[in-house]
Amino acid sequence: MAALKAPQLKFDRESLKLYATRTAIFGIGGGFILGVLAFTYAYFTVSIPDPKAFVNTQSTIIQYADGSEIGRIGAENRQIVKLADIPLQVRRAVLAAEDRNFYNESAVSPTGMARAIFNDLRGGSLQGGSTITQQYAKTAFLNSGQTISRKIKEIVIAMKLQGQMSKDQILENYLNTIYFGRGSYGIQTASQVYFNRTVNQLNVSQAAVLASILNGPGYYDPYYGAANALRLHNRWAYVLDQMEKAKWITARQRANMKFPTLAPHVTAGTLSGPRGYVVSWVEHELANLGFSDQQLQTGGYVIKTTIDKTAEQAAIDAVNKGLPDSTKIPDLRIGLVSIRPGSGEILALYGGKDYLVSQLNGATQAIAQAGSSFKPFTLVAALEAGIPLSSVWNGSSPQVFDDAGKPYPVFNYNQEQYGNISLIKATAESVNTIYVPLGIKAGPDKVLDVARRAGIPANVALMPTPSISLGVASPHVIDLAAAYATFAAQGIYAKPYIIKEVIGNNSGVLYQSSVQAQQVFQPDVMADLTTALQAVTQYGTASQSVAGLGRPSAGKTGTTTNNASAWFNGYTPQMATTVGMFRNDATLSLNGLGGLPSVTGGTFPAKIWALYTKAALAGQPVVQFPPAANIGGTAAQSMIGAVPTLDPSLAITASPAPTRAPVKVKSTPLTIKKK
Repeated sequence: MAALKAPQLKFDRESLKLYATRTAIFGIGGGFILGVLAFTYAYFTVSIPDPKAFVNTQSTIIQYADGSEIGRIGAENRQIVKLADIPLQVRRAVLAAEDRNFYNESAVSPTGMARAIFNDLRGGSLQGGSTITQQYAKTAFLNSGQTISRKIKEIVIAMKLQGQMSKDQILENYLNTIYFGRGSYGIQTASQVYFNRTVNQLNVSQAAVLASILNGPGYYDPYYGAANALRLHNRWAYVLDQMEKAKWITARQRANMKFPTLAPHVTAGTLSGPRGYVVSWVEHELANLGFSDQQLQTGGYVIKTTIDKTAEQAAIDAVNKGLPDSTKIPDLRIGLVSIRPGSGEILALYGGKDYLVSQLNGATQAIAQAGSSFKPFTLVAALEAGIPLSSVWNGSSPQVFDDAGKPYPVFNYNQEQYGNISLIKATAESVNTIYVPLGIKAGPDKVLDVARRAGIPANVALMPTPSISLGVASPHVIDLAAAYATFAAQGIYAKPYIIKEVIGNNSGVLYQSSVQAQQVFQPDVMADLTTALQAVTQYGTASQSVAGLGRPSAGKTGTTTNNASAWFNGYTPQMATTVGMFRNDATLSLNGLGGLPSVTGGTFPAKIWALYTKAALAGQPVVQFPPAANIGGTAAQSMIGAVPTLDPSLAITASPAPTRAPVKVKSTPLTIKKK
């Protein structure tokens, strides 16, 4: 029986061609059906908010504690105007640039969309092909992503908008929402930013510039270079040509058009000047509370802060008056934070001269060594250990102490010799050779613990070594202000905060602050600490700058090696304020600033503090500090002027350093100056 043979299949060219044609038709047809199904699904599932909700949403407003406005945050620097108040030629300039057939076409341009999708299939970005209705839909209701699904939503929303709104309404909303660059949203704000005039004062040439910028604000803004300026000029000419083609201007008018002069791109607006640092810190804290950037830009929130308007202006004025000549050190940083004791409310915050020049906040972000600002932590640890202010110590200089088996030489500022003096006198004069052994006696670990309880956060590195008493750590200004506010509140630490309340647009209170406070030190310890720190402002290192304040004050100066940073931390019963001064490179000296050969904490920082405190508390009652508790049983003030005697029980083993330069050791100590 013969074997069966498999049939031989033969394909000629015509058969192959027919097969390919059928496959393509089925593929296109299937793709078309899927596309129709996807679009139908999107049309019935994609909903839009109230079309006017976005355009009527205003910037988030930040307020002082009294309800007056500090500034606005978010990108929506916008003022809404009615279409009737926008000149016809301004509207026509925008139509000429973006969508000349707007009034005669559908919400979606099929040919434009085809070009955009074809570009996407080729690997390009999904862009172009948008009518003004589509642009408004994208701006108001969608993110800026370039995906097919986002484009489908744009088409659906545009079509639904067309069914709900007239062309005039769509154009009005578009002109009030579109971004023009330089932080301006909407035609009214753009007119003011670029030409220092309102929209109804624009001429055709100026309107053509604004219409040109819409195509790419950063790409056409001449502020960013000559190439941008050339592109803008060419785009401006194109817009005018389109207006002539549409017979909106005559050929003669077109020929006589001259390119207008733009307003300079200046550092002005909400974030300019010192208030920019306040606004930026509010944004930072709102983010920590869970408010997104998009919410702040479009939510129309009202942010009530703790900032006292009088105190904030007093801070700005104090820096300007207290620092007459800062030009010799152009990279100078100054930070000031003032806190209400017991509540943690930030009453004033000064982070720098102009936020738009430098965004590093000198009050909350910059760091520098604290110097003798840390000595009160050592004093508290000593008082908690029962060491009284009346105890007597050896203030000769230099002395060498033991630091984990290594010699640790310590010097007083200018090698000053004090002999045997009381602890309160050592505080007033900021004697290093007394405070190092005091910290050793109390325990460096105890000093570290006091600093943490007072308010120095965990992100500030601290080491339990003898040098901790001399402030080798580098905190922020706000950290020290919080710690000294704890002292002013008689031992109650309150977490600093700047946001009191967030009010939503027609949705009531979204957030309300609460005081986070706890007693971390005993009142008797705080009473003696304040007694010692009053000596600093009465007859110590800050007395000359603080004289004339007219109310009780306490505080501590701080200056580091080579006068690289200078601090004053002071308080009254109503207010605690820290002023820090340093350079961008916090290791470089401040000497020479304002003509002073030696800049210390008792000079400009203490002077600024006094100017600020006097102005901020003007008209408020004079409040006294609690009297000294006299831990240890002897009144410290009685030791001033008396012949002191060292207490052997407090002695710390130390040896005089040689008069020649100290021997270098592997761990070179930092010499912290007292002033």
